[in-house]
Order: sequence, then C-alpha cells, then structure tokens
Amino acid sequence: MMGGYGSGMGWTWMFWLLLIVGVLLLAGLGIWFFSVARRRGGPAGSPDGGGAGLAGSGGTPREILDERFARGELTAEEYHERLRTLKGDN
Repeated sequence: MMGGYGSGMGWTWMFWLLLIVGVLLLAGLGIWFFSVARRRGGPAGSPDGGGAGLAGSGGTPREILDERFARGELTAEEYHERLRTLKGDN
C-alpha cells in the first residue's frame, strides 16, 4: 500500500509553482500601478512628470501666480498684468 499521500503528490509542485507565479505577478502589477499613479499625480514641478505646477497644486489662483513668478516662469511685467486680470482691474 502507498499510504494517503501517493495519489496527490504529483500535483503538489504545480500548486506551489502557480502560487509563486501568482504572487510575483501581483507584486509586479502593484509596482507598475503605483509608479503610474505617482507619475500622473506627482507633486507640482517634480522631476517625475507631475506637471508645471498648475494642475493639482491645490492653491488659489493668486498662490499659483506667485509660485510661477518665484520660479522665474513669468517676468515682472507678465506677473503684474496677470495679477491685475485676477483682481478684475483690466
């Protein structure tokens, strides 16, 4: 007699192989998902492609304008012109 383990032992390796492959696939999918999410919603002006600071910065239009001027994206003339537009003093 073979005992209780003889009939199922041939498929045990398949179970463990599929389990390991499944865990590796889930880990890879998780890493890919979080890297894509970070690139799309990263901090403003970040090197990972988060944008130039307008979308997703969460600031008021005045704060965004101030930040762009501080970064050197706008000249003083452009800054004051846009500030007047924001205040409504066309």
